[in-house]
Amino acid sequence: MEGHKHRHHSHGVQTMDFYAFQSGLREWNGGFKVLMALLVLILCIALNDIWVSLTVMITVGMVNVIGNKVPLRQYLELLKVPIAFLVLGCIAIAFGVSAKPMGDYRISLHWCYLYLTKADIRRAAELFLKAMGAVSAMYFLALSTPASELIGVLRKAHIPKIIVELMNMIYRFIFILTDVQGRMKRAAVSRLGYADFRTSCNSFGKIAANLFIISLKKADAYYDAMISRGYEGEICFLEEEKKVKGIQLAGMTGYLAALVLVWYIGQ
Repeated sequence: MEGHKHRHHSHGVQTMDFYAFQSGLREWNGGFKVLMALLVLILCIALNDIWVSLTVMITVGMVNVIGNKVPLRQYLELLKVPIAFLVLGCIAIAFGVSAKPMGDYRISLHWCYLYLTKADIRRAAELFLKAMGAVSAMYFLALSTPASELIGVLRKAHIPKIIVELMNMIYRFIFILTDVQGRMKRAAVSRLGYADFRTSCNSFGKIAANLFIISLKKADAYYDAMISRGYEGEICFLEEEKKVKGIQLAGMTGYLAALVLVWYIGQ
């Protein structure tokens, strides 16, 4: 059982796909979840309010942990990458460089000054929270809706067939490549290929080169397998009919209204 769990948690994409299939919101209509995530995302960005962003980040995070049954530690792991990018971006926005002393807070670097103003700190904080609210909304969709359902929603939305097919093939191919990369890395580790920095760089380069060659071979084999099974430019999935319940519509409407109310109170 432990080994089974480990395989699902070894890569971020597999982790999200695993949780999407075991989510407590799995039986909700896919189109409804897409609509809800998009509306929350749009409101979070359009209202541009620090309290709305904070509300979205906390409440949607709770839905992801409780409703989508994602352990809190795993959810925080998934947030690490976007948080790292956002922190670096917000630092760049908050700090300014000047030849003269200025700003509310400053650090002397002898030849220039790094400075901060309260307005810039607030702007960076607003941007960080707004982006995190948007990320939470997208994670809600990714952690509750399997890729096959999302593809079905895109088809119903009349997205061009070529885009939908490419999305599906690329998504499926990610699993093949991550599995191959994992095997090659484990083989390199067992041969002390990551013993020091120089050896690690060398191993990384060789794995990247081999992965490119193997990806071409795998793509060829993947396409041949599809053609042999009657592929004619479209992959069809069996779709389960999932009706949107009145309580779900009421919940979404109430939540969106609550966000607008938070924005109004904060004005």
